[in-house]
Amino acid sequence: MVIVILCVYLMVTAVGYWLRWLNYAHQKTYGHIVPPEFEGTIDPSVLGNMSAYTAENNRVAIIESVIDNVVVVLFLFAGMLAVYDRWILSLSPSFILNGILFLLILAYAQALIAIPFSLYQHFTIENRYGFNTMTFRLWITDLLKSFAISLILGSIVILAALSIVQASPELWWLWVWVFLLCFGFFMMFISPYVIEPLFFKVEPVRAEGLEEKIRQLMEKAGLKVSRVFQMDASRRSRHSNAYFTGIGKVKRIVLFDTLIEQMTHEEILAVLAHEVGHWKKRHVLKRLVLSEVMAFCGLYLAYFLLQREDLPALLGYSGLSFYARFMIVGFLGSLLMFPLTPLFSALSRKDEREADDFAAELTGHPENMASALVKLSRENLSNLHPHPWYAAFYYSHPPMVERIKMLRSWESGKSGN
Repeated sequence: MVIVILCVYLMVTAVGYWLRWLNYAHQKTYGHIVPPEFEGTIDPSVLGNMSAYTAENNRVAIIESVIDNVVVVLFLFAGMLAVYDRWILSLSPSFILNGILFLLILAYAQALIAIPFSLYQHFTIENRYGFNTMTFRLWITDLLKSFAISLILGSIVILAALSIVQASPELWWLWVWVFLLCFGFFMMFISPYVIEPLFFKVEPVRAEGLEEKIRQLMEKAGLKVSRVFQMDASRRSRHSNAYFTGIGKVKRIVLFDTLIEQMTHEEILAVLAHEVGHWKKRHVLKRLVLSEVMAFCGLYLAYFLLQREDLPALLGYSGLSFYARFMIVGFLGSLLMFPLTPLFSALSRKDEREADDFAAELTGHPENMASALVKLSRENLSNLHPHPWYAAFYYSHPPMVERIKMLRSWESGKSGN
């Protein structure tokens, strides 16, 4: 069975690399062609940068992925899991403390492996293409803050989950699910006020007249937001974005200052109308319900599998701790979930199309959304020629060319009526 599971893992990994290669080859073949939707807005030099930027990011991602996969194979299939498990159990007689150490040490080890790639990404690739504005000191500060936050929150979650396992051996899967659900809602409330300010300066929108236009748009959509803010994202990168954060009465809109600088007010309103569409179409609620149903089923399946004495034998082990056995369950779950990736991607793309349609309907000017997407693609050096199979498997949004074409056909259809 060990050989079978290893072959399945290698096959899943191979499929991922094959899709990446298809995407890279497609970009190399068609990357010099300006799509009709971008004619007059992108010159050959920008198009060349788009292709080169995509290729460089792809190469770095593949190298990092190869290293990660080698580590996984060695850790799970070469006996290192048992060695690590015995070492953790020797540190303390406490079930809960051992569990915290087991999971957090692995998480930090994975983060440390990623550090060289993050450095290269920020200070070589992003610098080369004019995106990075972050100093090395700020990068280190962000890294240390992230480590501290993950230590605190990770310890809280693991402590609570393992305490529940001890207190309720038969129903822990249910109570852990309830705890994670409540903790998730709690984080949605406090993140805008506790987590985000640790990394960004958030202040009321300063662009004259923009906040009032945004409020008028929200009122038209029947949506109330507490505040409209801008974030000093330009301290770290010239990439642009905008998003809703919080839930209930603490919902608020946050605009990157780079977005405000790059776009007209009408384009910003179109981007926000798209985000409003997710709320009005209940995409956020639907995704939350789907994720919680999957978490519920996953925890029950984990409880069922953890009862089986032969679980460690699937990877050639015996006598592993609860945490090591749970890790095996998580690994097997990732293999089972891989074939569902294109389904979830398709559902996400469907929601994005509906949000684009909503934005066109709400503003009455779909060209504003189309021009905003053109600018986002140009300013962020997006891949305009993803391979259809790669996009179908991984893309959470329809490719940019497709979205712009749909928006302009929506406007043509309306004008023709």
